[in-house]
Amino acid sequence: MGRAAERSRETRETKIQARVELDGSGSADVQTGIGFFDHMLQALARHGMFDLFVRCDGDLHIDGHHTVEDVGIVLGGAFAEALGDKRGIVRYADATVPLDEALVRAVVDVSGRPFLHFAVPVPPGQPRIGDFDAALSGEFWRAFATESRITLHLDAIRGENAHHLIEATFKAAARALDRATSIDGRRADAVPSTKGVL
Repeated sequence: MGRAAERSRETRETKIQARVELDGSGSADVQTGIGFFDHMLQALARHGMFDLFVRCDGDLHIDGHHTVEDVGIVLGGAFAEALGDKRGIVRYADATVPLDEALVRAVVDVSGRPFLHFAVPVPPGQPRIGDFDAALSGEFWRAFATESRITLHLDAIRGENAHHLIEATFKAAARALDRATSIDGRRADAVPSTKGVL
């Protein structure tokens, strides 16, 4: 089965089932009811080489906030569970990804200490990308970082198009997470911390 986990969560606002396999092929079977968000989760899977399964039935008649944030909560929890004791992982990684004029950097520490620095502002006059509220990108990553217990820094170096910026953010985070969670053959039996735990 490898490094995989499945989580579910049901509230008055959302009902979610999710599965993450860290050592996957990049496949995604995602249905959240928000087309652009599905596309971003597919990018996360493809560029992180994670296999993702997500089903979310949310209160989209209100807005997309609960759906996006709660998917981040569930995926983050599954991600943490799939990592187990983190023995042998690389732990630290970064990636910088362009998408046309946009350039975004992601830096990850699989630290056991949840923290998010998010500096990917929505360009003026571009509040929505199709059915997606562009401001919710930060909410997803905040929930994901908190529940997966990682330190994550996301910085837009430049960019003018909201679609490009957000997609580059998901791709950069995916690449950094893939590297940080990969197994370092030189340290396969060690937890990468002087404390002995992460």
